[in-house]
Amino acid sequence: MKIAYIPKGVCSKQINIEVEDGIVKNVEYIGGCNGNLKGIGSLVKGMKVEDVIDRLENIKCGMKNTSCPDQLAQALKENF
Repeated sequence: MKIAYIPKGVCSKQINIEVEDGIVKNVEYIGGCNGNLKGIGSLVKGMKVEDVIDRLENIKCGMKNTSCPDQLAQALKENF
């Protein structure tokens, strides 16, 4: 299943996520800190959705209440 998630409160404009049988197959961020977000996508590839949520949920960016990793966790929680 593929979704396009619109994150809230961060620099990235969209997160494209592909999950198959509970495993993250691909994550692509549009906008934001290009190198860091490619790194996140690469690190979570092949992980179980629950494990990604556990690791990334509630990570903050500076003074913000969220971050691009946290928004990925929120997208996974809402859709998978």
